Amino acid sequence: MAEPGVETRTRSSVITARAAASFEPVGRSVATARTFVRDTLQGWGYSDVVDDAVVLTSELVTNAVVHAGTNADVLCLRTEEGIRVEVADHYPEREVPLQGSGQSFGNPDREGGRGLLLCAALASRWGVDYTPTQKQVWFQLDLPQRAVGARSAGPLLPAELLPVADGRVRVAVIQIDATGAVSSWNEDATELFGHPADQVVGKQLTDFAAWPHTPGTGTGIADALQLSRWEGSYGIRTADGRVVPVYASHLRVRDAQGEPSTVCLLVNDYERAVLQTPARTPQNDSNSFTDHRTTDPFEVFIGSPAPDDLDGLLQRTVERARDMLDADAAFLLLATDDETELEVRATTGLPSARQRFARVPVEAGTGRYGSARMPAVHEDLAAVPGAVPLLNGTGMRSVVTVPLKVEGRLTGSLGVSTEAPGRYSNEQALRLQFAADRIALAVESARLGELEKLRRGSLSFLVEASDLLAGTLDRDQTLALMAQMTVPTLAAWCAVYTIADQSSEPYLSYVLHEDEERIDGLKALLSRISPPEPVPTPGARSWAAPGEAAHQAALTSSMRSLGLGSSPALGSGIGTTLATAAAVGGETVVLPLVARNRVIGMLTLGKPSDDHFRQEILELAEDLSRRAALALDNARLYSERTAISQALQRSLLPPGLPEVPNVEVEVIYRAAGEGNEVGGDFYDLFPIRDGAYGFAIGDVCGTGPEAAAVTGLARHALRLLAREGFSGPAVLERLNAAILDEGARSRFLTLLYGELWPQEDGSALLKVVCAGHPLPLRLRQDGTVEPAAEPQPLLGVMEDLELYEQSVTLEPGDVLLCVTDGVTERREGTRMLGDDGLADVLSTCTGLTAGAVAGRILRAVERFAAEPASDDMAILAMRVPEPPK
Repeated sequence: MAEPGVETRTRSSVITARAAASFEPVGRSVATARTFVRDTLQGWGYSDVVDDAVVLTSELVTNAVVHAGTNADVLCLRTEEGIRVEVADHYPEREVPLQGSGQSFGNPDREGGRGLLLCAALASRWGVDYTPTQKQVWFQLDLPQRAVGARSAGPLLPAELLPVADGRVRVAVIQIDATGAVSSWNEDATELFGHPADQVVGKQLTDFAAWPHTPGTGTGIADALQLSRWEGSYGIRTADGRVVPVYASHLRVRDAQGEPSTVCLLVNDYERAVLQTPARTPQNDSNSFTDHRTTDPFEVFIGSPAPDDLDGLLQRTVERARDMLDADAAFLLLATDDETELEVRATTGLPSARQRFARVPVEAGTGRYGSARMPAVHEDLAAVPGAVPLLNGTGMRSVVTVPLKVEGRLTGSLGVSTEAPGRYSNEQALRLQFAADRIALAVESARLGELEKLRRGSLSFLVEASDLLAGTLDRDQTLALMAQMTVPTLAAWCAVYTIADQSSEPYLSYVLHEDEERIDGLKALLSRISPPEPVPTPGARSWAAPGEAAHQAALTSSMRSLGLGSSPALGSGIGTTLATAAAVGGETVVLPLVARNRVIGMLTLGKPSDDHFRQEILELAEDLSRRAALALDNARLYSERTAISQALQRSLLPPGLPEVPNVEVEVIYRAAGEGNEVGGDFYDLFPIRDGAYGFAIGDVCGTGPEAAAVTGLARHALRLLAREGFSGPAVLERLNAAILDEGARSRFLTLLYGELWPQEDGSALLKVVCAGHPLPLRLRQDGTVEPAAEPQPLLGVMEDLELYEQSVTLEPGDVLLCVTDGVTERREGTRMLGDDGLADVLSTCTGLTAGAVAGRILRAVERFAAEPASDDMAILAMRVPEPPK
């Protein structure tokens, strides 16, 4: 059923092509859908209706993925008359409107319904189709009527205004197959680039393409080859190693068998007018010529539409400046916040990778950019070396530079240069200054927008970094987090040095590179050079040692490979050495890690060959280093205290269990709480004298360090008193007095203490005292389980105790099981394992060794409840083995 008053005529024209895609209900899908429709229609050659189609698609997909919250299905159809686009959502509770309901779109300013209003305003025809499961909105855009054979045309121009080209314009035609390999290479391509066809066919285009030729290009070459149509600039490496700037037009096609390929048309970049698609400009109804008096000077220079990002705008600016003065190269620098330095942000015709984000001072002097604040013309840089540091070693001779100013404040500098001397005069400087004045405000606005975006991103980055660093107290994990947060977000590689104390040398603790294959070589390089000085001064400082060492190592390896070094044989690591040199050949900075007024390490960040850090990145790295230093120091303190605590706790455990003749003994001990090795439960087995052994298992009230302190007192007192010859009751009475002497620190204690005498007939005699502790259980060979002692008062509560000992004889095959209440009081909701549950488990252990008995008891306790145990637990199993048959 359709909306009333809306045309519902179905597709009557022949469909010649179709493309479909589905987009998830997330915000970024709207932009992805716009790109899909734009690329599809441009690939079909329908650029005249692309803008309207993209606007309508954006509104309709927004309704589907944002308002309806479902997937949006987009279908593009091509006919002889134009294009039809259908957008469907899957809103599950949509009602089918009644015929003649009189529904209207309402106010155009309301939140919903604007997509349909736009359809009514822009589309040739449109409609809405409803089903019980989805709503589909479609629109059709007819192609404008054009003269036969005409796609676009420009006005008549005088000959002096026509674009300049060589007398013989060569258009390289290269065809690229689905794998990215060259399948066709014409004669003009050979003339332009010097490569014969038989030497390039079958090779990857990426072997010849210098992509991107200039920074600011957002699409990679692999992506560009997949688009239905693409235009832009990049470079082609010639047979003699030069890079020729080209302007290219790519068209994706398929052959009769359906195999896709890409046809690339390339011309010299300065002849781009041959291929470049003219920008669509509105025509005056009364006159076909545009009134230049009303044209925006910014658009005249930059072109329309202007790039919407800072890098794109700067790159367009240097390209226009180069073309305007027929230069070999152009560059643009932006001023820092304090206007004391200029930062290279865009170049063309120069080794941009080497210069990007490099900084030069503004003030006058040798090697300084003295012409930044006013226009300047240098007829020959060879006569004034260092006048423009950016051009040192580039072969440029003649240069003109002009400032970018906003409200009298220096915001940047624009320059063009050529390899020939004496090319520029004051007239060219005035032309370039006029252009700079037109773009200065736009550049500053884009720069401030980028800076605000960077600051918001920095805050988000620091918040996430703080959360990650605060989430661990492990030193090694903190080091790894520090490196992983900086690489590759802030730097290409990172090294963390740590300093144990003030008398220690910095130690290389962690190394990370964005290319994992470079990590070993980088670590080996840094290990061979002296670490940076631990200077507490805040901020980043340059460190030249890694780059110098890498350069020297690469030079030595290269000489050896040529037989010029001390060892003529080629070293096996030359590839790694050269790759490492390239990886650390850029700028390297060191930031101190200062915590609690002490330098505890250094964070070292590096860039690859001839690359530089932006000031904003260094400031962000400094903020990160402060947070990382505190997290690293906290991890160090925690590790030290944990080590001390564990050492003290281990001193409270028995050093080892002695071998008891004819008796199997097994102990399992679990302390509750993270990081605790000893708690309120304890055990011991020790020799008293020849043929006699003492054993004990106890439970101090509570857990943790306070309970562990009483544990240590009890265990050492038991050994001392037992070896003095006291009987079991006398040992426990004296221990009771010692606990009460602790005063406010005393804690009551349940304790099972006994003495064990192995007998010659294979049995074992035990004398036990059970002072408030869970009773020991005896398992006989026939599977019966019974208590092996009677309960008596616990220790640490009353001063006068009258305790007695009980004798038990373990026959061959019998087991004595002693546990703490962490076993019997194991809970799951309202259920508890209890003494009866423990006895049931023990009754199934007939014939098992002491170790197997203890293990089965532990598994039963762990399986009884899903939650981890909250109480200490100790299990002591003793078994008299049966004589061999």
